[in-house]
Amino acid sequence: MTEPIVLAFRTVRSSSGATVTVASTATFLALIAFTTPLATLPATSAALGSGPEGQAWILSSMSIGLGVALLSTGAVADDLGRRRALVLGSLVLAVSSVVCALSPTTAVLVAGRIAAGVGGAALIAAGLGLIGHAFPAGTPEARRASGIWGAALGAGIAVGPLLATGAERFAGWAASYWLEAVLAVALALAARFLLEESRAEHPRSVDVPGVVLLAAGVGVLLTGLVEARSGPTRPLVIVLVLGGLLLLGLWLLVERRSSAPMIDVGLFRSPPFLAATLAALATGAGIIATSSFLLTVMSRGLGAPAVIGAVVLLAWSATGVVTSLLARRLPVSWSGRLQLAVGLVVVAVGQLMLLGATPESSPWRYVPGLFVAGITSGVVNSALGREAVASVPAGRAAMGSGANNMARYVGSAIGTTVVAVVATRPGLPPGPVGLLQGFDTAVIVATVFSLLGAIAVFACRPRRRAVIQAPTRSGAEAPEQADSKDGQGSARRDPGPPQAAVP
Repeated sequence: MTEPIVLAFRTVRSSSGATVTVASTATFLALIAFTTPLATLPATSAALGSGPEGQAWILSSMSIGLGVALLSTGAVADDLGRRRALVLGSLVLAVSSVVCALSPTTAVLVAGRIAAGVGGAALIAAGLGLIGHAFPAGTPEARRASGIWGAALGAGIAVGPLLATGAERFAGWAASYWLEAVLAVALALAARFLLEESRAEHPRSVDVPGVVLLAAGVGVLLTGLVEARSGPTRPLVIVLVLGGLLLLGLWLLVERRSSAPMIDVGLFRSPPFLAATLAALATGAGIIATSSFLLTVMSRGLGAPAVIGAVVLLAWSATGVVTSLLARRLPVSWSGRLQLAVGLVVVAVGQLMLLGATPESSPWRYVPGLFVAGITSGVVNSALGREAVASVPAGRAAMGSGANNMARYVGSAIGTTVVAVVATRPGLPPGPVGLLQGFDTAVIVATVFSLLGAIAVFACRPRRRAVIQAPTRSGAEAPEQADSKDGQGSARRDPGPPQAAVP
């Protein structure tokens, strides 16, 4: 009698659709957690007595956890199991959300948010790694799956502030964290029972020195960037930023000499990998930084309620969800590099349309610019998800996802710091007038980040394939390609074992 039920369960578990659903839901939940403080910061800071510096840490703390752990969790997931990493990441997010909900002080909340970033990093990296394993690069199924994943990314950004605002109004600022904890436990159960385990065909030992140095370097650097919002020229800021860069330089040196590095440093000489990484960095420093500070501008500069600000932001995030899903219909001849570069240019146009608000302006004036930016933000998100997997060796999909998303959130931390410092710099008129004037200058700076990213991506032209003359059986010379290319145009000297669909 139970045989049909068991058979149905096995069918669902082996379905590639379950992989896309669970992996995309994981990214969706991670972005909901990431955006929670954007809408609840006034109530949270009032309840915990957080000053301006504490508020900056509340907003940035999850970025630190994400930046520290994305590449590391991606590399570990490939070697120890992507499903295992996703389940563990869900549980870390659940526990850290409970800590946030029960926080008696700002410091405890910040610690919980950093831990939530580590859990979210595992969700994002392992989730996209599972998709990369289930759908070989270059196939129509891979384009569709990456579009769904990109839509989930945008949906998390869209739903997060609205969900947090609604939960706060009915049950207080901590309610959203309790909800995130429940959703994270449900995700862990779904991943455990609906997904098959997958890992690299040739797993390697964990690169412990690389993990430690990368975490220390990114953590110290991002801490310096957060502290820079209270004064970028303070000695502490300079020491932290330089110390972080020094540790990252040491990490690169260790990775070059390691027999089993978490990431092959030579990938940074690969045009497809470099293009995807720079595009992710520019996305974080450009439109994500702009939209993150825009909620503050609408609240303090235009007097808009938090719920109105969250709805206005839907013009960017919800539009991105739709275009992510439609991106798979773009002509196959439009390479990922072209989609990323043109997408960033259109995003820059949308950013410039945000200029010129006055204290008498309605928050709805930002809708056209956000809509224009959202049109290609979805295309960029979809292309980034696809290129992050296609530009790395077979079997290292989670590592590729981790590297790409780490660039996105490090860029976000850099961009948000620059936007905040420029928008609130000394010498501006007091009150809303000064904030809006400062934001206009900050938007121009963030737009430059987007345009520089587009130029850099355009410059990452694929290398021309070398032709080697190899003798044929008859003694004649015949051309032989030195490098193979996958369906996304990413060159690999050794493509490794083929990626099979999850059974």
